[in-house]
Amino acid sequence: MSGKLCIMKKSGVNTSELGSAVRRRREQQGLSLRVVADVTGVSASTLSRIENGTGKPDADNIARLASWLDMPIERVMHHGHRSPTDPKPVVYYPHESTPEIIEAHLRADRHLTADTAKALSELFRVAYAQFSQNSPRKRG
Repeated sequence: MSGKLCIMKKSGVNTSELGSAVRRRREQQGLSLRVVADVTGVSASTLSRIENGTGKPDADNIARLASWLDMPIERVMHHGHRSPTDPKPVVYYPHESTPEIIEAHLRADRHLTADTAKALSELFRVAYAQFSQNSPRKRG
């Protein structure tokens, strides 16, 4: 068991990735922290800390939230065996929306700062929402 804990310390959890995913899904669905807590079994106070980037969720809470997000756990895990120059792996499920996939790729791009990746992701979300709503009318 101690070997497993050592591996977890080396790999770690990207709490900002998890927190932003939880907040985004919760806001998209118009849910309160309390409702998400009831659905996931993760306390509202823990959810709040995770969303704010100050929480360090345990393995059970990570699994519960990844399941609720329908997100692969690998997305929020740091893998300690990669060299600093290796690109970050982008892990997603095929049913994820295009903006979520693009956002994951932007965050993994080592040539972009976190702020730049976030800004580009937001630009893409706005453009995608605008054009995807109009695309059926343009074809018809």
